[in-house]
Amino acid sequence: MSSTTLRDTYREHRARMLAALVRVLGDFELAEDALQDACALALRKWNGTPPDDPVAWLLTAARNSAIDRLRRAKRGQEKLARLGTPPEAATMELGDSSLTGVGDERLSLLFTCCHPALAEEARVALTLQAVAGLTAGQIARVFLVPEATLAQRLVRAKRKIRDARISLQVPADHLLPERLAGVLAVIYLIFTRGYTAGADREPQREAIRLAKLVATLMPDEPEALGLVSLLLLHNSRAAARRTPDGDVILLEDQDRSRWDHTQIAEAVGLLDRALSFRTPGPYQLQAAIAALHTRTPTDWARIAALYGELLATSPTPVVALNHAVAVAMSTTPADGLALIDRIDGLDHYHLLHAARADLLRRLGHADAATAAYRRALDLATDPADRRFLTGRLRALEPSES
Repeated sequence: MSSTTLRDTYREHRARMLAALVRVLGDFELAEDALQDACALALRKWNGTPPDDPVAWLLTAARNSAIDRLRRAKRGQEKLARLGTPPEAATMELGDSSLTGVGDERLSLLFTCCHPALAEEARVALTLQAVAGLTAGQIARVFLVPEATLAQRLVRAKRKIRDARISLQVPADHLLPERLAGVLAVIYLIFTRGYTAGADREPQREAIRLAKLVATLMPDEPEALGLVSLLLLHNSRAAARRTPDGDVILLEDQDRSRWDHTQIAEAVGLLDRALSFRTPGPYQLQAAIAALHTRTPTDWARIAALYGELLATSPTPVVALNHAVAVAMSTTPADGLALIDRIDGLDHYHLLHAARADLLRRLGHADAATAAYRRALDLATDPADRRFLTGRLRALEPSES
């Protein structure tokens, strides 16, 4: 019974406990080691009868372990002095099971992991491990790198936080807009990178949880609400995107009965609240586009207009490609093709060539479409994408009489 309680406590409150320890110690690695020591001690001490407050017990044991480690290493005198009188956040609030108490701790850890002094990939990896609780192996699969490489990346990020004395607090109000944008970007990257992780959908689920956490604690930030809406809308179609064999199903061919309409309704409600602030941003615009895709018939003219607004605020080649495709759907394939041919910087992006091939096919230019599909196939790495493109190529081959 005690091991079950310990496992459940660790799974539910790990991020909360780690956040509190990191805040007090200022050292990720020491906090993680101390928490593991506390769990090992609990296995020996609880003896089938867990304490009334397992979280408080583990935090006290972890703090004592950290002090012992610092003493044994004959260093950290400044940290020991700070630990002499534990901050209120590490004592009073840590026993609080309210959403605000838990959320504030996780939010401080999230902002720490997403500090602008860290490289983007380090922010994503550290957030997945420290806040989301994913293992190094799971994160390595998201990044498509060896686990040892990912582990070293995490170690460097944690030591940079320690050595650079990066603040472990939620930024002051006047710094929030700049820092919040970075946090939302990391959450979005976690969600999108999850698509490379194959059947492991935990990154997407955790991205939604993190986005909801930020939006709950910052309910007047329209872009935070917009991001939650966007992620829910994308996630609502997850069950309909692939065949049982893993092949791609285009949006227009998906079985809409398999969409999660509860998530869609939640997303639309959040989007309406975000738009009520009348300060549209990139996540709100993308969510509005995704919401239009849930309606029939699809309003391609409105989608193209929204992509035009998004392109004005986020002039990236990928946004330009999506705008071109929407224009092609709302007017003519020739109009979309003309816009695609003006895009620079995506020559090695297989979806540009796939979109171009599709428009050429619809215009009746079979030879040019075949060449574009072949280029897309050469660049595609996902097996499902490659099977889809191969099927399109075969459809263009002249039939034997």
